[in-house]
Amino acid sequence: MTPPDSIGTFRDFTMRILHISTRLILGGSQENTVLSCEGQARMGHEVHLAFGPIYGPEGSLLTRVEGFNKAQGTKFKVQMQQANAGGGDNGSGNDRSGITIHEVPHLVREVSPLRDWRAIRELQSLIRTIKPDVVHTHSSKAGVLGRIAAWREGGRNNRLKVVHTIHGPPFMPVEGGLLQRTNVRLSNAMYTLAERHAAKRCHVIVSVADAMTRLFLSRRIGRPEQYVTVNSGMETQPYLQAAPGEDRVSVRSRLGITDTDFVIGTVARLAQHKGHDDLLDALAADLKAHPSWKLLWVGDGWWRDRLIAKARASGVHVRELDTLAHSPSSTVSSTSDLPHPTSQIAPQLLITGLVPPDRIPGLMRAMDVLVHPSYREGLPRTVPQALLAGVCPIAYDCDGTPEVVRNHDTGLLVSTGDPDKLRDAVGWSFEHPREREEMAIRGRAECTERFSAETMVRELDRVYRSGM
Repeated sequence: MTPPDSIGTFRDFTMRILHISTRLILGGSQENTVLSCEGQARMGHEVHLAFGPIYGPEGSLLTRVEGFNKAQGTKFKVQMQQANAGGGDNGSGNDRSGITIHEVPHLVREVSPLRDWRAIRELQSLIRTIKPDVVHTHSSKAGVLGRIAAWREGGRNNRLKVVHTIHGPPFMPVEGGLLQRTNVRLSNAMYTLAERHAAKRCHVIVSVADAMTRLFLSRRIGRPEQYVTVNSGMETQPYLQAAPGEDRVSVRSRLGITDTDFVIGTVARLAQHKGHDDLLDALAADLKAHPSWKLLWVGDGWWRDRLIAKARASGVHVRELDTLAHSPSSTVSSTSDLPHPTSQIAPQLLITGLVPPDRIPGLMRAMDVLVHPSYREGLPRTVPQALLAGVCPIAYDCDGTPEVVRNHDTGLLVSTGDPDKLRDAVGWSFEHPREREEMAIRGRAECTERFSAETMVRELDRVYRSGM
């Protein structure tokens, strides 16, 4: 690391940075991590990304990282060709860096004492080899193991800076029967102890929302002076400006949605605590009463089959747009691949399955409202993304969500776990299209700068350089 004489730019202060994430699946925290890596690499830092084995129906961001590296390599070759032709290096040199990837074999999501011990050893070995200036951990499991490894390999002696980002709470809602509630409380107690231990082994804890700081401090995790809020950045331009063929009219046409249909969308894994059950409970009767109402679920997950069965049992006709013969591993490479409904019964629940991230903005534009009834979040990325796309969000008043959605100002907030209030909010938004549009316009103006990837990378730069 070459420290600056004074506060300067990235170009004045190059670093070797190691990011550690549990799994590089399609998800908010993973996208945050990859965008951080890309932004830092573009600025000339030496960036490494370590993660555990990738598996499951959620998809992977590894191809994105590989594509970024390929693009950076091509750009470097073009610059070198210009230099060899006598024109000099017309680039800044900062675009030459890629992201070095490392798979950590024993870094898995599940608690496994033997594999966790091995993962710590593997991470320690990696840190000794790379000799980073900054180790930045993400997600709960990688956050705990990565901070332990980094502290042992130089963090405690300030030879490297250890930073951790809280993307969402590891603590589960206490619900269900007595046995289930007891198990959840024990699990939460275990996570609390692990997070307290890890907080003593890092210099800075980054929260994606102020709510995460309040939650962790309420559990006596870390010290107040360790915390700083950096909102999770995203690529805003695809949401602000539609790519060719990804405008609202074109996407709705490909989905078989008419101009008069009222589309209630979600963008989330079909998994526990994402609220799909609540949405079905809230709207089953209304879907029967309003044939023009459509649910559009974007995503895949382990709960897919059960949710489809529940919808059909409620009398909701389902169309799985990614495949007629359902396969959890199927993907849709483009919204143009989505078939038009062929059944004589108009479907009211459309499931896209897994789609590439660059198709999400177009699918959001096809919605009239985005509903996010999640029970646990840091700050859900889909909410500012919906606002950027010009779509009004309806969300549970959960964790960091109110930091983006102000009720009847930039969206509609509903008490967490209240399907009746969720139904009322959807009904109100259907009956008030002008107010819906005005809320989306106000939210869009606020989110454009606040949630850009560039803003996030600048803020992380300040975090890394502070005290160095």
